[in-house]
Amino acid sequence: MSNYIDYNQNIDYVFKIVLIGDSAVGKSQFLARFARNEFNVDSKATIGVEFQTKTLAMDNKTVKAQIWDTAGQERYRAVTSAYYRGAVGAMLVYDMTKRQSFDHLARWLEELRGHADKSIIIMLVGNKCDLGSLRAVPTEDAEEFAQRENLFFMETSAMEATNVETAFWTVLTEIYTIISKKTLAGNDESDGNPGVFKGTRILVPSQAQDSEKKGCCLQF
Repeated sequence: MSNYIDYNQNIDYVFKIVLIGDSAVGKSQFLARFARNEFNVDSKATIGVEFQTKTLAMDNKTVKAQIWDTAGQERYRAVTSAYYRGAVGAMLVYDMTKRQSFDHLARWLEELRGHADKSIIIMLVGNKCDLGSLRAVPTEDAEEFAQRENLFFMETSAMEATNVETAFWTVLTEIYTIISKKTLAGNDESDGNPGVFKGTRILVPSQAQDSEKKGCCLQF
């Protein structure tokens, strides 16, 4: 894909993204699908914190996405909290077949907002939408939560690569737009409002049809 470039190029921006949510919601597989286009059915739980990078081209600039995969287990919470610092984007991930993982989102969001910058761009991700027959979280519940908390929202399948790339690109593009505007115009107060386009349904030609077929919600 032409948007992905060689790592040897000079880097214009580095964007730190954190993945948060309960253990076993598929965060590591979600990241592996985006960073390496891989899916491992035998994936084990993340211990502590791991990260991967991906270098992309945006508007003739070279952007390195540094994506941190944080363990969801309670015993690692104190360790991972330090890694929120410096993050400009976050993926708040739940398993749409496990209601409990959705019910815990408010706690994760509170922790994120307590440690990260106030202007951080957040995407709510309902993962495992390929398991539609096991759905435990109605799309409407997630949409309501996202609107209330001013988040982007998308349902994904790491296993089938549904909406994964779109979710990351949405967050990275929004970050880039805000950062580049600030670079050009200085401290513009309007740039601090990432919620301007929330709640607007989007159609991505390469994925919209598959998403509808698999019961995955594709929207901001």
